[in-house]
Amino acid sequence: MARTEDRGFGRGSRPLVSVIVPAYNERDSLAELVNEIAAAMGDTSYEVIIVDDGSTDGTWELIEDLSRSEPVKGLRFSVNSGKASALAAGFSEVSGEYVATLDADLQDDPSEILPMIGLMLEEDLDLVSGWKKRRMDPLGKRLPSRFFNFTVRLTTGVRLHDFNCGLKVYRARVVRNLDLYGEMHRYTPVLAAQRGFRVGEKVVNHRPRRHGRSKYGASRFFRGFSDLLTVLFLNRYSYRPLHFFGGIGTFLSLSGLVILVYLTVLWFGGESIGGRPLLLLGILLLVVGFQFISLGLLGEMLLKLSTRSSFRILERTDRKKVEG
Repeated sequence: MARTEDRGFGRGSRPLVSVIVPAYNERDSLAELVNEIAAAMGDTSYEVIIVDDGSTDGTWELIEDLSRSEPVKGLRFSVNSGKASALAAGFSEVSGEYVATLDADLQDDPSEILPMIGLMLEEDLDLVSGWKKRRMDPLGKRLPSRFFNFTVRLTTGVRLHDFNCGLKVYRARVVRNLDLYGEMHRYTPVLAAQRGFRVGEKVVNHRPRRHGRSKYGASRFFRGFSDLLTVLFLNRYSYRPLHFFGGIGTFLSLSGLVILVYLTVLWFGGESIGGRPLLLLGILLLVVGFQFISLGLLGEMLLKLSTRSSFRILERTDRKKVEG
């Protein structure tokens, strides 16, 4: 991954807002987007971090040009790695107190960023997610998205209408505690809520696509639901793996035990059980059940060892005295 020089970036002081823009073959829209961000920020100090996710249309050359005259920093992937990886790279480079993300296709309106920060301050939130209430996309994209949002809302308990919206605003401490990969960028509100951050939403202006075409196909929904299972598992069982593996193992072991007890009673009654498939099933369930329980115990041991030194202190109120 290469990076441009930070020319004009920050104007000699730490910016208040860091704007992260993942871009994949978006050369036609980036210059206009940077101008819109500048107009939306007004006198607010800001930086724009554009992550070129393996573009092949000259996007990187445009980012280099923009960095010479605008508060733009460029990051470049040699191959397309996905939006989650692009956001994670951008999060690692932010300097601002607030972090905004938006897509590069001009459908997200940068003028919503400061009002979203205002809502964050007013309601003491840590993350404000955009809600594209009037979404300017074809029906073929809107209907699957509604089903997806309903499923995520139902299974996670996070009451947002639009998890897919690329326009979000975070406090900087939130992005430092997010671990993104796969399709996890859709679940940043869920991941933040799981870590105890306060999450809200705001209706935002959504605009029709002006350049190019969507980079996402139907396969993204299947990948998204797979990652939803990961999010749910990590939320409920990452600190108690024995509850998950032990529960499955106990059920299988008890089922196998019941079968074997039943066959034992028949054997004492004089019946032959050696050729019965049920005998093999009972033994299999008992062995597999014990294996699941062993996995849970091993997970508990690893967790106990890792948590001794891996916990993070988010904030502290005391201040250590410095002796002169």
